[in-house]
Amino acid sequence: MEQVSSPSDVLFVLLGAVMVLAMHAGFAFLELGTVRKKNQVNALVKILTDFAMSTIAYFFIGYGVAYGVHFFVGADQLTAHGGFGLVKFFFLLTFAAAIPAIVSGGIAERARFSPQLAATFALVGLVYPFFEGMAWNNNYGIQDWLAASFGAPFHDFAGSVVVHAVGGWIGLAAVLLLGARRGRYSKEGSIAAHPPSSIPFLALGAWILTVGWFGFNVMSAQSLDKISGLVAVNSLMAMVGGTLAALVAGRNDPGFVHNGPLAGLVAICAGSNIVHPIAALIVGLVAGSLFVIMFTLTQNRWKIDDVLGVWPLHGLCGAWGGIAAGIFGQHALGGLGGVSFMSQLIGTLGGIAVGFFGGGAVYGALKLFVGLRLEPEDEYNGADLTVHKITATPEREPLW
Repeated sequence: MEQVSSPSDVLFVLLGAVMVLAMHAGFAFLELGTVRKKNQVNALVKILTDFAMSTIAYFFIGYGVAYGVHFFVGADQLTAHGGFGLVKFFFLLTFAAAIPAIVSGGIAERARFSPQLAATFALVGLVYPFFEGMAWNNNYGIQDWLAASFGAPFHDFAGSVVVHAVGGWIGLAAVLLLGARRGRYSKEGSIAAHPPSSIPFLALGAWILTVGWFGFNVMSAQSLDKISGLVAVNSLMAMVGGTLAALVAGRNDPGFVHNGPLAGLVAICAGSNIVHPIAALIVGLVAGSLFVIMFTLTQNRWKIDDVLGVWPLHGLCGAWGGIAAGIFGQHALGGLGGVSFMSQLIGTLGGIAVGFFGGGAVYGALKLFVGLRLEPEDEYNGADLTVHKITATPEREPLW
């Protein structure tokens, strides 16, 4: 809270927080467009209420776990330096709240509503900030050890690993514990297709996320004097690379095309401030291809019913981004240096472990004590009618 800052910095971080907050509308519409019509209302309600629950968890617990900062002081102290500490909390909250928004897409169409809210509280209050504090606040001395051992600490400028890989691997644990949607895979080995309910809404969600991502990445500088055009252009190049790779690998499938830019942006977060734009393009190309290939494998070969593909998109592309920063950030490949491949590999593996085992502990406990899944009849009728007592598209308008 004592960080010295200018009013311009306060406004800069506040605008970043608002841009990332807007990305949650993108999460909502991406899920809405992908799930079947009987679950569209649930997708919208989940993202909003998960954000509210995330705010409570992060304000009272998570921010203190990550940074040792609490808000149990007078408003006169909270508003020091123009309230920079408050807008920084707001900005980092929007990152933390991305964790349940990511998971939501993987467990869509068959998860109970209240247990997911409970999971959100635990994930944002404890699991995510545990790794966030290690990576971004040097908690437990891990970063010092990496720097002493390999010449540089773990580098994750905007969260390829801290946010996306952790969220994606939590999502994988949740999906495995929840099981596939009923009727998705038969005992005989056949696969029932569940095509997206609305490509326009899916595309709208992808576009909102893409635009907001420039706040996610560029404004991770957290002050005007540290802003870098390199971050903006690298984000652009990775987005383009991801789009084109998904277009080719996905054979013009619009679902892949609109997730392609997201794959590229997930992957470039970590090294966006240190790699060359050409390297960013390569990072995006690999990420877009990785998403298409692994989404297809998980759905069709391994029969993991990850509805929005959050594990390949966030878990795997996020991990690729953390490792890619250690490769393309080197001076020899046009980067700015100051990064170690071994530190990136260890840090990335650490994020995977925290996400998968932390998520497994949270969802495993909920499954054991309260249950995770809707009842078969409720799942058949859809979460909209079962949970919210209304559908997104009424069958007919009233006659009077």
